[in-house]
Amino acid sequence: MTAGTVGSRTKLGKPIKSGTPTKVSGQYEQVGPRGGHTGHEVTSTKGNPLPPTPKAGMGYVLVDKTKH
Repeated sequence: MTAGTVGSRTKLGKPIKSGTPTKVSGQYEQVGPRGGHTGHEVTSTKGNPLPPTPKAGMGYVLVDKTKH
């Protein structure tokens, strides 16, 4: 594994808050307040808001851009 990767997934920047419209279509992983992985992913298309998280402080990180 190289720096900035977890398994085969690359961690891209700071978590995005729920309700924020996505800039890129793809799979987003829900992360904890300190960036810990939850294993829960959602699919969002460009311009649509990310769904609410179960706890305050959680967010999303892009793990796989849609290839189209």
